[in-house]
Amino acid sequence: MADVELKNLKKSFGKVDVIHGVDLSIKSGEFAVFVGPSGCGKSTLLRLVAGLEEATSGTISIGDVDVTRVEPADRGVAMVFQSYALYPHMTVEENMGFGLRMTGTDRTVIQERVSKAAQILHLEQLLARKPKQLSGGQRQRVAIGRAIVREPKVFLFDEPLSNLDAELRVQMRLEIARLHGELGATMIYVTHDQVEAMTLADKIVVLNAGRIEQVGAPLDLYNNPHNIFVAGFIGSPKMNFLAGVVKSVSGGATTVELAERSAAPFAVPAGEGLKAGDSVTVGIRPEHFGAAGTAGIDARIDVIEHLGGVSYAYSGAGTDNPLTIALGEDADVAPGQDFTARFDPSRAFLFDPSTGLRIR
Repeated sequence: MADVELKNLKKSFGKVDVIHGVDLSIKSGEFAVFVGPSGCGKSTLLRLVAGLEEATSGTISIGDVDVTRVEPADRGVAMVFQSYALYPHMTVEENMGFGLRMTGTDRTVIQERVSKAAQILHLEQLLARKPKQLSGGQRQRVAIGRAIVREPKVFLFDEPLSNLDAELRVQMRLEIARLHGELGATMIYVTHDQVEAMTLADKIVVLNAGRIEQVGAPLDLYNNPHNIFVAGFIGSPKMNFLAGVVKSVSGGATTVELAERSAAPFAVPAGEGLKAGDSVTVGIRPEHFGAAGTAGIDARIDVIEHLGGVSYAYSGAGTDNPLTIALGEDADVAPGQDFTARFDPSRAFLFDPSTGLRIR
């Protein structure tokens, strides 16, 4: 296990800046997840830590050692890729021990480490098989086992579950979480799937266009986003954003009227620097709608998705910004029906529409 420290890390490809001065600390034993939309720089940042990309400037430290210009094999990291990258002509046992054999590790040590990793990953009965005889989930476990036998200071995962079907992704998420608990190792995991990030991470790093938007525990980011980007990215379905106008500010609360939706004015417990007439963006999570709410938004329901344990109603489904409402089991609503979506205004968020920053 080891701390990972990034200081003013930058990466450019020619004249194109990809990573813009990232500062980040990951403590020994933490499970950190880099999350963000495609093209945000999360995989590039992971490859910089691994040494597969050379930093343009800044420093990378692993366990208090500056590894910025150190070769990948000497950094004490092991990487699990999106592709399993298994040798088809080798058995599971041979694949897992291949890296150690290339470094001249004693055969007895290799056998001990492979046996231990196979036990952790429940691969004991599969050691004699070849990759073509394995399922996708089993192949990914072999790739993870290949990393475990190296006994690295830091495990790096680059979207390791994206090639699996939905059921296997859930299973492998649980296995990776269990693995982290058992090994207690420092792990850095890249994904574009915020559900993976929320369920696996001790610390989430939200990236956007090569910059860190916010770092925090999953529920901290969910309950206390710093800006519209984080609020919209963390949470599924995404937060609703509604244009509003400030009617009054008093006693630490702001009374807001929606500009494009029919609703009586409601008070949100925020308002730093606001005054009557200011434009704001109101954020309401779909799951925060409920019959007990004291405020309501009138909406015509266009589409309803029934997902078993939960249903979602959509108003304005053909627009760029539909209203998404999580329905309770007893909700009696149908497509084409007018509906008042009630919510607790104390759970709403206010954002500055020009900067995207949270108003507190």
